[in-house]
This record gives sequence, structure tokens and C-alpha cells, in this order.
Amino acid sequence: MKLIKLDAIDSTNEFLKGLSSNQSLENFTVVTAENQTKGKGQMGAVWESEPSKNLIMSVLISDFVTDINQIFDINIAVSLAVIQVFEDFNIPELSIKWPNDIMSYNKKIGGILIENSIKNGGNINSIVGLGLNVNQMNFENLPKASSLAVICNTSFDKEKILLKIIENLENNIQNWNQKSHLLWSEYTNKLFKKGIPMPFSDENQHNFMGIIQGVSAIGKLKILLEDDSVSEFEIKEIQMLY
Repeated sequence: MKLIKLDAIDSTNEFLKGLSSNQSLENFTVVTAENQTKGKGQMGAVWESEPSKNLIMSVLISDFVTDINQIFDINIAVSLAVIQVFEDFNIPELSIKWPNDIMSYNKKIGGILIENSIKNGGNINSIVGLGLNVNQMNFENLPKASSLAVICNTSFDKEKILLKIIENLENNIQNWNQKSHLLWSEYTNKLFKKGIPMPFSDENQHNFMGIIQGVSAIGKLKILLEDDSVSEFEIKEIQMLY
């Protein structure tokens, strides 16, 4: 693993994308920053983080997925790598809010943004951005956010967390063929609010009740509706109201 540490950058994902387009990089090259001025979340959202308090990182994953229909495998390998580390640190009540927000209780403690590009020959390069709330204590304007330090009332070693995440991620990917079914099952079991009736809103702002059943092979969220049918949704098509 090659580790590049930066004091401040607009976006670790953008930095790593630029680097990988200009030179050949070692697989699992990691970029971290103490401060990120233009952090990105899902669907164009802004990821805000107090400088030097949290773990802001991007990692290059090359040639793991060769079929675009298996692209969600990356989400599973990454989100479970984080969950597995947080479990080792005894973070309570962990779950994954589809597709890959990391939750403790009902609070978001981490977000993952995966940007994929198809190379010549069909193989896929992925830039995986992780923003993990580690030692930040103030979330005054973010009522649904928290951190490891707030939840556990202690501070954490960011670098130790980073190294363990990369170790788990490499393990998940290198052993994917042997344990993909176990990881898919673990991901499904960790889904936030799985099996519980919850309100949702669709892209037309229509509210409805449903029960999360799991995720399809291509990463769509499967929801049991009130008429006993199961519908599948893309990320832009649905929002959980909680």
C-alpha cells in the first residue's frame, strides 16, 4: 500500500483521480487529508468535516470488477471493511444505510463515495472516498450525524483505523471469489432498518410505507410495499424518512 498524506486539498477523490490518470499507480494507493475544502457525498451532496478531527481518505481499487453488472460488489467490500474495523473498536449498534452510509444507532458516522471508470479492455478502476467521523465533537447543524468520539466518549487513533480498513479491504477483495456469498449475506444483514416498516419518499415526493428486504445483484434496494409486491429502487429514486 502506498500512502500519500496531505495537509489540505479540495477533494481527495479528485486528487487521486488526477494522479491515476497521469501515472500508473499501485493498487490500493491511499490519499489522506487533514482538511478537505470540497468534499463530496452521494448525489452531489457536500461532505463537511472539522479539520484534523476526522478520517478523510480515498483509495484506488483496480481490476477487481470486470463486469459492470457486478459493480455493487465494490460497495459491499468497502462498507464491510469499515464495519469490520468499527466492530473491532467496539462501536455499538452498527449498520449500513443503503447503499453505503455507516451508522451507529440512528446517527451517520461515515459516508462512502465510489466513482468508477471503465478502462480499455473493460476492466474497471474505482476511486473510493471515505469520510469517517472520528474525533469531531460538535455536530450542531447536522442533527443526524455523530462520531466515534461522541458515541464512545473517548478519542481514537485515526491512522490505526485507516491501516486496519485498508487491511480488511485488501482481504475482502483478494478473497472475494471464496467468500462473496458470505459478504453479500453479511451486508444484507447489516442493512439499516431492514425488516422494519419505514416511511419513504420517491422522486415525485410521494410518501409511502415499505419494508427493506435486501439489495438486488446490481445494487438496487428491494422494498416490500403495502400491496405485498416487492419493488426495486435506484439511489436517486428513493429516500428513507427517519
